[in-house]
Amino acid sequence: MVCLFTLVLAFVLCAGKSGESREIRDQAGRTVSVPDNPERVVSLAPSVTEIVFALGEGDRLKGVTEHCDFPAAALALPKIGSYVHLDLEKIVALKPDLCIGVRDGNPPNVAAKLQSLGIPVYAVDPRNLGTIVNTVLEIGRILGATQRAESLAKEMIQRIEQVKDRLAGTEQRPRVFFQIGIVPLVSAGGNTIIHELITTAGGINLAVGPTPYPRFSKEKVLALQPDVIIITSMTRGQDLEQVKADWEQYDSLPAVRSKRIAIVDANLFDRPTPRIVEGLETLAEIIHPDLF
Repeated sequence: MVCLFTLVLAFVLCAGKSGESREIRDQAGRTVSVPDNPERVVSLAPSVTEIVFALGEGDRLKGVTEHCDFPAAALALPKIGSYVHLDLEKIVALKPDLCIGVRDGNPPNVAAKLQSLGIPVYAVDPRNLGTIVNTVLEIGRILGATQRAESLAKEMIQRIEQVKDRLAGTEQRPRVFFQIGIVPLVSAGGNTIIHELITTAGGINLAVGPTPYPRFSKEKVLALQPDVIIITSMTRGQDLEQVKADWEQYDSLPAVRSKRIAIVDANLFDRPTPRIVEGLETLAEIIHPDLF
């Protein structure tokens, strides 16, 4: 194994040539010294990777996490562990002049260690549609892609408003159960982006409450009588068609009688990126097919 001290020394020698930097307050409330023109960026989360590519700045990325699978170009980049189990030595070996991570998910001790080694870590913390748009703008500003970021943010806002406008005249609010976990059976509570997507798409979230990701028994879901069941999973590779078939056995459910059980792409809902708007549009079409 390469000595970490040697890797750090190599980084310091390289970083000395990177040019000017500026002090920026990140979304975790920390002041970070960010290079004016970061050329070697390591992404510490799939959502960050997606945003960087969406801004047209994928060439700056020199390392990403194991779960960074979109766009396809991200698959070819060096891997630095999962976003919850970052490999410090692999990150340092890539000689980054900037790491961009997430406040929730990345281990704080790794981010602190990188900072102590002279590697700036800018943390984002998008928690709703508005802060996702702001995150796109902030990462664009850091990477010198302000014009592209503003254009992308404008498009996101316009598409969100189009969904709201189309729903403005309807009073119908179908009851939605959004399943994100199979075993155990888990949904999304009130203080989540998924809850905001459901309500913005014209539905009532049956899992609303103080617990972000509450567990349910199948009996409790049956008692809630959802009009719509949406199935996804944060654990990839599960047989969601079988999960759908299991629900379809219960003729007492309104969602079964009206054939409104849908499987959706988890990446459109559990990653706070520009594609979250596609997730919103997908939900609106499922919940209000007559309007979309």
